[in-house]
Amino acid sequence: MSYIEQNLSSSETVLYHTRLHWIVMVGPCIAAGILGLGGLALVVRAIATMHRRGSNPVVLAEGAVLLLVIAAVIVAVASWKRSVTEMAVTNRRVLVKVGVTTRRSIEIMLSKIESITVEQTLSGRLFNFGTIVVRGTGGTPEPFAKIAHPMEFRSQVQEQIDKLPESYTRAPGN
Repeated sequence: MSYIEQNLSSSETVLYHTRLHWIVMVGPCIAAGILGLGGLALVVRAIATMHRRGSNPVVLAEGAVLLLVIAAVIVAVASWKRSVTEMAVTNRRVLVKVGVTTRRSIEIMLSKIESITVEQTLSGRLFNFGTIVVRGTGGTPEPFAKIAHPMEFRSQVQEQIDKLPESYTRAPGN
């Protein structure tokens, strides 16, 4: 069961759920690819020097294994970080949870959201990812980078705010 599902109140339902975009995997995959190619080059070199006198292919093979393991760890950690990030809009609030060992969670009641903005680069628009900045009343802006479908996330938040009773969204004294 996800963090968001565990922390819903009795009459609260998740209306929209998203996560980090796959683009967050590009950098780690490139780094892992470079290390993996280096590891494969060492394997080829070890095989080529196997029959030469005075060569030590075992050292090359150990280096290759080390590079390949590091590449696999880089991809696994990046994938894990992506999978443990949750973002949702419920009928009452916006919830965001990042991390497991060091968790950061933000829960903002819909009635307390002052604004929600989307920042997208050209590549973000092309691949449908961006940064959402949620501003609560009297609070500091909370940016969440590289989330998938940021415009849809904002639309869902705005739609839920529009459904709130007017007494929740009216400024005090009005």
